[in-house]
Amino acid sequence: MNDESSLTSLPDVVLRPAGGNVFEATVEQLATAIRLGVFTEGEQLPPERELAERLSVSRNTLRDAIAALRESGLVTTRQGRGGGTWVTYAAEHPPSAVSGSFVRSGASMLDALTFRRVVEPGAAWVAAAQTLAGDQRAWLTDCLREVDDAPDAAAHRVADSRLHLAIATLSGSPMLVEAVTRSQSALHDMLMAIPVLKRNIEHSNDQHHQVVGAILAGDAPGARAAMEEHCDATSALLRGLIG
Repeated sequence: MNDESSLTSLPDVVLRPAGGNVFEATVEQLATAIRLGVFTEGEQLPPERELAERLSVSRNTLRDAIAALRESGLVTTRQGRGGGTWVTYAAEHPPSAVSGSFVRSGASMLDALTFRRVVEPGAAWVAAAQTLAGDQRAWLTDCLREVDDAPDAAAHRVADSRLHLAIATLSGSPMLVEAVTRSQSALHDMLMAIPVLKRNIEHSNDQHHQVVGAILAGDAPGARAAMEEHCDATSALLRGLIG
């Protein structure tokens, strides 16, 4: 695992070198990071040179990718002194009633839920087994508080994703971070297809506290069990409401 004690920055661990079709992969990574709240509305993206190095792409490729994000309404760019690129994407509110259709097939949806059931409890187990530094413990607690204090459903969805990504980050495993990022991206799409249920939000928040409490206590089996219960509850809701 990673021996550094300062892994408390989601962009540092979520963004990784783009492979294959580098332009498309760069657009996908940045767009996913924005949708999941790694970069939040009104936040400035890191400088071009830093992002290009982190993604292992040329600055021209990065500029083209950012242009695509602008055309999609996810960011805006200001030129000149004090310029840069800022996130303009505001998290969508989940529907107040079941509407539309989920774009995945039923088999793909169940595969995504199974994938999550394996990787997220595992990430919680590994995070709880680490010796966390003070800044890491404070970061995890702050992420949990942001979920509790979210003013509306859209903000709660973003804060929820950030908490799960933070737990993966504290595992110290880049492969787990990548897996949980994929898991949360698929989950986000599914949750946008169902209504926000106050009882479920309360239940979910209680489970988050159990997971975080176990991680902070160094209780790896407890963290895994709490995350498994959390994943199972969400899966049951999605299977029932999406079908």
